[in-house]
Formats: sequence, C-alpha cells, structure tokens
Amino acid sequence: MKYKKIFYPVAGGDELRERLYGAISIVKYFKIHMEIMKSTPSVYNYNKTIMPTKIFDDIEHIIKNNFKKENEEFKALIEDISNELDVNISSKTIKGQGTVEILYKNGDRSLMAAQESKFCDFVTIAAPPNGIATATFEAVILDSGKPVLMFPRSMKNFSTDSIIIGWNNSKEVSRALSMSIPILKKAKRVHIITSEQYTSDLSKLDRMRNYLLQFHNIKTTVEMIVPTLFSGEKLLKTAQKGNFDLIVAGAYGHNKGLKELMLGGATKYLLTHTDLPVFMSH
Repeated sequence: MKYKKIFYPVAGGDELRERLYGAISIVKYFKIHMEIMKSTPSVYNYNKTIMPTKIFDDIEHIIKNNFKKENEEFKALIEDISNELDVNISSKTIKGQGTVEILYKNGDRSLMAAQESKFCDFVTIAAPPNGIATATFEAVILDSGKPVLMFPRSMKNFSTDSIIIGWNNSKEVSRALSMSIPILKKAKRVHIITSEQYTSDLSKLDRMRNYLLQFHNIKTTVEMIVPTLFSGEKLLKTAQKGNFDLIVAGAYGHNKGLKELMLGGATKYLLTHTDLPVFMSH
C-alpha cells in the first residue's frame, strides 16, 4: 500500500504558520495529496427562533465578513508556504508531486473533523497546545477510524529514516504497526522497544520481527527498557537519545480521553513534551 491522501483539520491561533509549514513538509516528503480543512462557525449555531430577525441577520453578516477576510489570509499563507516548499495548490493529484487542497467548512470543527477524516489514508495534526487534547484532536484520534500522524507544533524538517516503535502488545499498537507499514518500508532503521511489563523475554517478539522481515522486508532491532513512572517520558527520551525521526505507538481510551498514551502509562507527558512526530492509532 502507498499512502495517497491525508487530511489536516487546522484551527487558528498561535503558531499557525509553523503548524502549516510542518503539515506541508509532510506533503512534500511523501509526495502526497493533503486536504486542509479550514472551519468557521456557522450562523445557524445561533437559535434564530429566540432572537429578532434583524439581529440574526446582523450576526450572519458580521460572521461572513470577518471570516471572508480570514479565509483570504489563510489561503495566501498556504500559497506562500507551498511555494517555498515546492508543493502544488491543486484539487487534483499530480503524479510524483505533493499537492494541497483547502476545504472550507462551516460548523462545529470537531464534528466536521471526525467526519471528513474518514475519507483519507491517515490524518495529520499538530500536537495540542500545552499537551491538552482539544475536542478536534480527540475527535480525529478516537472517531475517525484512521491512524494519526501527530507532529510538533514547530517542525522544520520531516523524515522517516529512523523509526522507533513503542510495543506493549495491545491491539492499538498492533493496529498502528500495521497501518505504518508504508512508512516503515521507507525507513533505514526500525527499532522496537518494550518492557518486562509487556513481555518477559525479547524472543517473544521474534514472530513479529520475522513477519516484518519476511513479508515486508523490514529489518528491525529490539530492546528491553526499564520504564520510569511516566512511560511516555522513557519512550521519548529513548527516541531522542537514539536520534530517531518518528515514533510509532498506540493511543488509548474513550473513557479517559487521550490520557493513556504509549506503552500504557496514564500520562500526557508525550503530548506535552514531544519534539518528534508520532504515528498512532486508536
């Protein structure tokens, strides 16, 4: 399988240029088509039945005018970044080149993100500010049914040359592993880490490693780590120390939101501190 289309629901706010630059860098790397969803509030979020028609019409006029200018500035920003990175603005794919398309939507951003993200190979999204998962972030992780590539809010370069996999034998990380096969196949180095909490013997990972090698020609190394209280911290620091480009892991839980992440720890450490992109699946 080769990825062909990714989806990026973007909000305004701080570091918008940096976040768009990071996302379009991913487009350039994979030579893939990306649909960027720019959402604006809908006037119909207001209850027309409980306010005079003139007030409703005034609100509608203000919203349309304000966001018309914002959308024009947003488009100009994407065009500027795409030109810098040599990525095309196009609603159609161009063989061997990256393309970006803007999808303008009105309404609740998280609901639209959950729906629109169903029509892609994977979702890409910036790490949430201060590690606090937003409604849109949780929507694409928990409700899209797609893997998610989370990238740092400021990312100048994207690469998959060196990948680390946080293995805890869960269905979530198993799914992330399967869905990341096209990325793993591009890597020059793939390293698997686990701990005694999830396997008592590294030889128990041989079937997985043989599967990757025999059927996908993906060579791997493996390591047993001693987790800290914050397992996300150990995973990230191992990745940083080993100069890895990307982390592959599972994401957890409707009942706790996105509180359990990577190797099973109840922590938001990775969301808060990661300076590496993370490919994950719920």
